[in-house]
Amino acid sequence: MNQRPLGRSDLSVSRIGLGCVTFGREIDEKTSFEIMDYATSQGINLFDTAGSYGGGESERIIGRWLRDRGCRDRIVLQSKLKPRYTREHIRASLEESLARLAVDHIDVYMLHEFDSLTPLEETMHALTLSIRSGKIGVAGCSNFTIEQMQTARTIENHNAPFRFEVVQPMYNLVARQIEADLLPYCRENRIGVTSYSPLGAGFLTGKYSRDTNMVSRGSRFDVVPGHRDIYFTPTNFSILEGLKLLSAQVGIPTSRLALGWVLRNEDVDSVLVGGTSVAHIQNALEALQSELDPKLITKLDELSARID
Repeated sequence: MNQRPLGRSDLSVSRIGLGCVTFGREIDEKTSFEIMDYATSQGINLFDTAGSYGGGESERIIGRWLRDRGCRDRIVLQSKLKPRYTREHIRASLEESLARLAVDHIDVYMLHEFDSLTPLEETMHALTLSIRSGKIGVAGCSNFTIEQMQTARTIENHNAPFRFEVVQPMYNLVARQIEADLLPYCRENRIGVTSYSPLGAGFLTGKYSRDTNMVSRGSRFDVVPGHRDIYFTPTNFSILEGLKLLSAQVGIPTSRLALGWVLRNEDVDSVLVGGTSVAHIQNALEALQSELDPKLITKLDELSARID
Protein backbone atom coordinates (compact mmCIF):
# COMPACT_ATOMS: atom_id res chain seq x y z
CA MET A 1 0.00 0.00 0.00
CA ASN A 2 1.29 3.44 -0.89
CA GLN A 3 2.25 5.77 1.93
CA ARG A 4 2.06 9.53 2.06
CA PRO A 5 3.83 12.15 4.19
CA LEU A 6 2.00 13.18 7.36
CA GLY A 7 1.98 16.97 7.32
CA ARG A 8 5.43 18.49 7.86
CA SER A 9 6.62 15.57 9.99
CA ASP A 10 9.12 12.98 8.82
CA LEU A 11 6.44 10.29 9.19
CA SER A 12 4.77 8.49 6.29
CA VAL A 13 1.47 6.70 6.77
CA SER A 14 -0.65 4.22 4.86
CA ARG A 15 -3.85 5.46 3.21
CA ILE A 16 -5.79 3.26 5.62
CA GLY A 17 -4.86 3.29 9.31
CA LEU A 18 -5.82 0.70 11.90
CA GLY A 19 -8.17 1.96 14.60
CA CYS A 20 -7.56 -0.10 17.74
CA VAL A 21 -10.45 1.08 19.90
CA THR A 22 -12.06 -2.38 19.93
CA PHE A 23 -8.97 -4.14 21.34
CA GLY A 24 -9.65 -5.39 24.85
CA ARG A 25 -13.17 -3.96 24.74
CA GLU A 26 -15.25 -5.71 22.07
CA ILE A 27 -12.60 -8.26 21.08
CA ASP A 28 -9.99 -10.33 22.91
CA GLU A 29 -6.23 -10.39 22.48
CA LYS A 30 -6.17 -13.33 20.06
CA THR A 31 -8.53 -11.62 17.63
CA SER A 32 -6.67 -8.32 18.05
CA PHE A 33 -3.40 -10.05 17.14
CA GLU A 34 -5.02 -11.56 14.04
CA ILE A 35 -6.22 -8.14 12.92
CA MET A 36 -2.81 -6.52 13.47
CA ASP A 37 -1.05 -9.36 11.67
CA TYR A 38 -3.37 -9.03 8.70
CA ALA A 39 -3.16 -5.23 8.65
CA THR A 40 0.63 -5.17 8.54
CA SER A 41 0.70 -7.91 5.90
CA GLN A 42 -1.37 -5.58 3.71
CA GLY A 43 0.89 -2.57 4.20
CA ILE A 44 -1.07 -0.76 6.92
CA ASN A 45 1.47 0.96 9.18
CA LEU A 46 -0.55 3.51 11.21
CA PHE A 47 -1.97 2.14 14.46
CA ASP A 48 -4.27 4.46 16.40
CA THR A 49 -5.06 3.91 20.07
CA ALA A 50 -5.56 5.85 23.33
CA GLY A 51 -4.86 5.42 27.01
CA SER A 52 -8.60 5.35 27.65
CA TYR A 53 -9.46 2.59 25.15
CA GLY A 54 -10.53 -0.48 27.07
CA GLY A 55 -9.19 1.05 30.28
CA GLY A 56 -5.68 0.91 28.80
CA GLU A 57 -6.04 -2.64 27.49
CA SER A 58 -5.83 -1.55 23.85
CA GLU A 59 -2.34 -0.15 24.45
CA ARG A 60 -1.31 -3.23 26.44
CA ILE A 61 -2.40 -5.59 23.66
CA ILE A 62 -0.54 -3.54 21.05
CA GLY A 63 2.52 -3.53 23.30
CA ARG A 64 2.49 -7.30 23.66
CA TRP A 65 2.01 -7.71 19.91
CA LEU A 66 4.93 -5.35 19.15
CA ARG A 67 7.20 -7.29 21.48
CA ASP A 68 6.14 -10.63 20.04
CA ARG A 69 6.42 -9.58 16.38
CA GLY A 70 9.50 -7.37 16.78
CA CYS A 71 8.25 -4.80 14.27
CA ARG A 72 8.21 -1.51 16.17
CA ASP A 73 10.23 0.19 13.44
CA ARG A 74 7.53 -0.63 10.87
CA ILE A 75 4.64 0.90 12.83
CA VAL A 76 3.62 4.55 13.26
CA LEU A 77 2.07 4.63 16.75
CA GLN A 78 -0.60 7.23 17.40
CA SER A 79 -2.07 7.51 20.90
CA LYS A 80 -4.11 10.03 22.86
CA LEU A 81 -4.78 11.26 26.38
CA LYS A 82 -7.90 12.64 28.01
CA PRO A 83 -8.13 16.01 29.85
CA ARG A 84 -7.11 17.69 32.02
CA TYR A 85 -3.96 18.73 30.21
CA THR A 86 -1.90 20.02 33.10
CA ARG A 87 1.86 19.59 32.99
CA GLU A 88 1.75 16.79 35.55
CA HIS A 89 -1.18 14.96 33.95
CA ILE A 90 0.49 14.99 30.53
CA ARG A 91 3.76 13.71 31.99
CA ALA A 92 2.04 10.94 33.98
CA SER A 93 -0.31 9.89 31.15
CA LEU A 94 2.53 9.73 28.67
CA GLU A 95 4.65 7.58 30.99
CA GLU A 96 1.69 5.24 31.56
CA SER A 97 1.07 4.89 27.81
CA LEU A 98 4.77 4.24 27.13
CA ALA A 99 4.74 1.51 29.79
CA ARG A 100 1.59 -0.14 28.45
CA LEU A 101 2.89 -0.02 24.88
CA ALA A 102 6.35 -1.15 26.05
CA VAL A 103 8.07 1.42 23.81
CA ASP A 104 10.42 4.34 24.42
CA HIS A 105 8.52 6.81 22.27
CA ILE A 106 5.12 7.40 20.64
CA ASP A 107 5.22 8.79 17.11
CA VAL A 108 2.06 10.93 17.35
CA TYR A 109 0.67 11.90 20.76
CA MET A 110 -2.70 13.63 20.75
CA LEU A 111 -5.00 15.60 22.98
CA HIS A 112 -8.24 13.62 22.75
CA GLU A 113 -10.52 16.65 23.02
CA PHE A 114 -10.35 20.32 23.94
CA ASP A 115 -9.78 21.21 27.60
CA SER A 116 -11.26 24.59 28.55
CA LEU A 117 -10.04 24.39 32.16
CA THR A 118 -6.27 24.22 31.68
CA PRO A 119 -4.30 27.16 30.26
CA LEU A 120 -3.15 26.29 26.76
CA GLU A 121 0.27 27.73 27.55
CA GLU A 122 0.80 25.04 30.19
CA THR A 123 -0.38 22.30 27.82
CA MET A 124 1.79 23.44 24.93
CA HIS A 125 4.83 23.77 27.17
CA ALA A 126 4.39 20.21 28.48
CA LEU A 127 4.01 18.81 24.97
CA THR A 128 7.09 20.68 23.78
CA LEU A 129 9.15 19.24 26.63
CA SER A 130 7.93 15.74 25.72
CA ILE A 131 8.96 16.26 22.10
CA ARG A 132 12.39 17.57 23.12
CA SER A 133 12.89 14.58 25.41
CA GLY A 134 12.27 12.24 22.49
CA LYS A 135 9.30 10.55 24.15
CA ILE A 136 6.91 11.73 21.44
CA GLY A 137 7.62 12.50 17.83
CA VAL A 138 4.96 15.12 17.08
CA ALA A 139 1.94 16.48 18.92
CA GLY A 140 -1.57 16.37 17.56
CA CYS A 141 -5.18 16.96 18.55
CA SER A 142 -8.45 15.12 18.08
CA ASN A 143 -11.94 16.63 17.94
CA PHE A 144 -10.63 20.21 17.95
CA THR A 145 -12.36 22.97 16.00
CA ILE A 146 -10.35 25.16 13.66
CA GLU A 147 -10.71 28.03 16.15
CA GLN A 148 -9.19 25.91 18.91
CA MET A 149 -6.29 24.92 16.67
CA GLN A 150 -5.70 28.51 15.68
CA THR A 151 -5.70 29.61 19.32
CA ALA A 152 -3.07 27.01 20.16
CA ARG A 153 -0.94 28.21 17.27
CA THR A 154 -0.84 31.78 18.57
CA ILE A 155 0.89 30.70 21.77
CA GLU A 156 4.56 31.51 21.90
CA ASN A 157 6.39 28.50 23.19
CA HIS A 158 10.17 28.69 23.66
CA ASN A 159 10.27 31.71 21.33
CA ALA A 160 8.38 29.92 18.55
CA PRO A 161 4.65 29.46 17.85
CA PHE A 162 3.44 25.99 18.85
CA ARG A 163 1.63 23.98 16.20
CA PHE A 164 -0.15 20.68 16.09
CA GLU A 165 1.31 18.61 13.27
CA VAL A 166 -1.61 16.16 13.05
CA VAL A 167 -5.35 16.48 13.61
CA GLN A 168 -7.85 13.63 13.98
CA PRO A 169 -11.43 14.62 13.12
CA MET A 170 -14.58 12.62 12.58
CA TYR A 171 -15.44 12.40 8.89
CA ASN A 172 -18.10 10.42 7.05
CA LEU A 173 -21.17 10.83 4.87
CA VAL A 174 -23.28 12.18 7.74
CA ALA A 175 -20.50 14.21 9.37
CA ARG A 176 -19.02 16.48 6.70
CA GLN A 177 -18.53 19.66 8.71
CA ILE A 178 -14.73 19.63 8.42
CA GLU A 179 -14.94 20.19 4.67
CA ALA A 180 -15.91 23.84 5.19
CA ASP A 181 -12.92 25.03 7.19
CA LEU A 182 -10.74 22.44 8.92
CA LEU A 183 -9.60 20.54 5.83
CA PRO A 184 -8.72 23.71 3.86
CA TYR A 185 -6.84 25.05 6.92
CA CYS A 186 -4.84 21.83 7.24
CA ARG A 187 -4.08 21.78 3.52
CA GLU A 188 -2.88 25.38 3.58
CA ASN A 189 -0.72 24.84 6.68
CA ARG A 190 0.54 21.33 5.84
CA ILE A 191 -1.05 19.69 8.88
CA GLY A 192 -1.58 15.93 8.68
CA VAL A 193 -5.14 14.57 8.84
CA THR A 194 -5.99 11.09 10.13
CA SER A 195 -9.78 10.96 10.12
CA TYR A 196 -11.85 8.47 12.09
CA SER A 197 -15.27 6.81 11.97
CA PRO A 198 -15.70 6.55 8.16
CA LEU A 199 -18.70 4.29 8.73
CA GLY A 200 -20.16 6.37 11.55
CA ALA A 201 -19.40 3.73 14.23
CA GLY A 202 -21.27 1.23 12.06
CA PHE A 203 -24.27 3.48 11.39
CA LEU A 204 -23.52 3.60 7.64
CA THR A 205 -23.38 -0.17 7.29
CA GLY A 206 -27.17 -0.09 7.16
CA LYS A 207 -27.81 -2.38 10.12
CA TYR A 208 -29.67 0.24 12.19
CA SER A 209 -33.25 1.43 11.71
CA ARG A 210 -35.32 4.35 12.92
CA ASP A 211 -36.50 2.12 15.76
CA THR A 212 -33.60 3.21 17.96
CA ASN A 213 -34.54 0.71 20.67
CA MET A 214 -33.49 -2.12 18.35
CA VAL A 215 -29.74 -2.02 19.01
CA SER A 216 -27.93 -5.36 19.01
CA ARG A 217 -26.25 -6.30 22.25
CA GLY A 218 -22.48 -5.93 21.94
CA SER A 219 -22.65 -3.56 18.95
CA ARG A 220 -20.79 -0.24 19.02
CA PHE A 221 -24.02 1.64 19.79
CA ASP A 222 -24.65 -0.71 22.71
CA VAL A 223 -21.10 -0.51 24.08
CA VAL A 224 -20.93 3.28 23.61
CA PRO A 225 -24.53 4.58 23.91
CA GLY A 226 -23.35 8.15 23.34
CA HIS A 227 -23.03 7.34 19.64
CA ARG A 228 -26.83 7.31 19.45
CA ASP A 229 -26.98 11.04 20.23
CA ILE A 230 -24.55 11.72 17.37
CA TYR A 231 -26.03 9.52 14.65
CA PHE A 232 -29.64 8.67 15.43
CA THR A 233 -31.26 11.79 13.96
CA PRO A 234 -34.01 12.13 11.34
CA THR A 235 -31.60 13.74 8.85
CA ASN A 236 -29.02 11.00 9.26
CA PHE A 237 -31.60 8.25 8.84
CA SER A 238 -32.81 9.94 5.65
CA ILE A 239 -29.24 9.91 4.31
CA LEU A 240 -28.84 6.27 5.36
CA GLU A 241 -32.05 5.27 3.58
CA GLY A 242 -30.85 7.02 0.43
CA LEU A 243 -27.51 5.23 0.74
CA LYS A 244 -29.22 1.84 1.04
CA LEU A 245 -31.35 2.59 -2.02
CA LEU A 246 -28.29 3.60 -4.06
CA SER A 247 -26.47 0.50 -2.84
CA ALA A 248 -29.28 -1.72 -4.16
CA GLN A 249 -29.29 0.11 -7.50
CA VAL A 250 -25.55 -0.25 -8.19
CA GLY A 251 -24.92 -3.56 -6.42
CA ILE A 252 -22.23 -2.23 -4.09
CA PRO A 253 -22.57 -2.72 -0.29
CA THR A 254 -23.42 0.39 1.71
CA SER A 255 -20.21 0.10 3.72
CA ARG A 256 -18.12 -0.05 0.53
CA LEU A 257 -19.85 3.05 -0.83
CA ALA A 258 -19.40 4.98 2.41
CA LEU A 259 -15.73 4.01 2.75
CA GLY A 260 -15.00 4.71 -0.90
CA TRP A 261 -16.51 8.17 -0.58
CA VAL A 262 -14.23 9.08 2.37
CA LEU A 263 -11.14 7.59 0.71
CA ARG A 264 -11.64 9.74 -2.39
CA ASN A 265 -10.84 12.89 -0.38
CA GLU A 266 -7.17 13.72 -0.95
CA ASP A 267 -7.15 16.18 1.97
CA VAL A 268 -7.30 13.19 4.34
CA ASP A 269 -3.91 11.50 4.69
CA SER A 270 -5.08 8.32 6.41
CA VAL A 271 -8.56 6.98 7.11
CA LEU A 272 -8.74 5.06 10.38
CA VAL A 273 -10.69 1.81 10.13
CA GLY A 274 -11.44 -0.40 13.10
CA GLY A 275 -13.50 -3.49 13.57
CA THR A 276 -14.01 -6.75 15.38
CA SER A 277 -12.67 -9.09 12.70
CA VAL A 278 -10.19 -9.30 9.83
CA ALA A 279 -13.17 -9.08 7.46
CA HIS A 280 -13.74 -5.44 8.44
CA ILE A 281 -10.19 -4.55 7.39
CA GLN A 282 -10.55 -6.56 4.19
CA ASN A 283 -13.67 -4.56 3.35
CA ALA A 284 -11.77 -1.29 3.75
CA LEU A 285 -8.93 -2.51 1.54
CA GLU A 286 -11.38 -3.57 -1.14
CA ALA A 287 -12.96 -0.12 -0.99
CA LEU A 288 -9.52 1.44 -1.45
CA GLN A 289 -8.65 -0.79 -4.39
CA SER A 290 -12.02 -0.36 -6.12
CA GLU A 291 -12.31 3.29 -7.04
CA LEU A 292 -15.86 4.57 -7.28
CA ASP A 293 -17.20 5.96 -10.53
CA PRO A 294 -17.17 9.81 -10.40
CA LYS A 295 -20.91 9.76 -11.08
CA LEU A 296 -21.41 7.69 -7.94
CA ILE A 297 -19.31 10.15 -5.95
CA THR A 298 -21.53 12.97 -7.21
CA LYS A 299 -24.66 11.08 -6.19
CA LEU A 300 -23.21 10.43 -2.73
CA ASP A 301 -22.28 14.11 -2.41
CA GLU A 302 -25.81 15.15 -3.31
CA LEU A 303 -27.35 12.53 -1.06
CA SER A 304 -25.38 13.62 1.99
CA ALA A 305 -25.49 17.40 1.41
CA ARG A 306 -27.06 19.02 4.46
CA ILE A 307 -27.53 22.29 6.31
CA ASP A 308 -26.38 22.09 9.93
